[in-house]
Amino acid sequence: MAKHVAVLMGGFSSERPVSLASGAACADALEGEGYAVTRVDVDRDIASVLKDLGPDVVFNALHGRFGEDGTIQGVLEFLEIPYTHSGVAASALALDKGRAKIIAKSVGIAVAEAKIMPRLDAAPKHVMPPPYVVKPIGEGSSFGVLIVREDQSTPPQQLFSTEWSFGDTVMVERFVHGRDLTCAVMGDVALGVCDIISEGHAFYDYDAKYAPGGSRHVVPADLPKDIYRQVQEWALKAHRAVGCRGISRSDFRYDDRFGKKGELIWLEINTQPGMTPTSLVPDIAADAGHSFGDLVRWMVEDASCRR
Repeated sequence: MAKHVAVLMGGFSSERPVSLASGAACADALEGEGYAVTRVDVDRDIASVLKDLGPDVVFNALHGRFGEDGTIQGVLEFLEIPYTHSGVAASALALDKGRAKIIAKSVGIAVAEAKIMPRLDAAPKHVMPPPYVVKPIGEGSSFGVLIVREDQSTPPQQLFSTEWSFGDTVMVERFVHGRDLTCAVMGDVALGVCDIISEGHAFYDYDAKYAPGGSRHVVPADLPKDIYRQVQEWALKAHRAVGCRGISRSDFRYDDRFGKKGELIWLEINTQPGMTPTSLVPDIAADAGHSFGDLVRWMVEDASCRR
């Protein structure tokens, strides 16, 4: 009989629309690979839903809080259902940008200077010389990311807003000029490096990531060989240091304005990378010879508990 896979998607984080798109694409591909698939739009009753379904494997296509912060992973461990991607501890650490940065720095990966603080403490005056970036400590898809330019006399006033919904703790990080690079890790192998070109956008924001034509993915990236290898080495080192399993993706900035060597900076690691039609990991995997069907099949066969 075909293996029964429950694809978890949607949920109730700010990344719900992205998760629905990822989940639909993965469910379609898994059906094409011959699996029996149940699509589950996750709500607060997810434990009882899964207990009733009794799937062989859970494919976790959730993004953001509750989906990639260790919460749903803990539920799946309790239910003893094998699942994809990283486990409880790695998921929690990776989504916490401050703690992930500490871990990366501890194993010799270059990171940008940063301060973790309450949002309202970052709002009245500059806490570091501009340019810098303000990021929610536990969000993905560039939600709540604010760029503070050199000519701005005050921090972004959005930080004062009562409608701010991205948590009360932020990371203020030195802005790194240059190119957006990313590298996927599959199991224990660093795949190719992708150069993300998002012309017309101040940075690789939500629209650049998910709108059709919002960005171009150049795989393999046109980089000096030593920089290319360094990106792969650091992506794999971060994957191992944080304790990731399955698929992860590390993001970087590379400032090559003043010569070929430039400055390479690791930004973060994603334990639940997007799997939409415009996502990065499928493009990187395709360059390595893995079709989308191959990729999701590998993820299902890699699934386990105690990850």
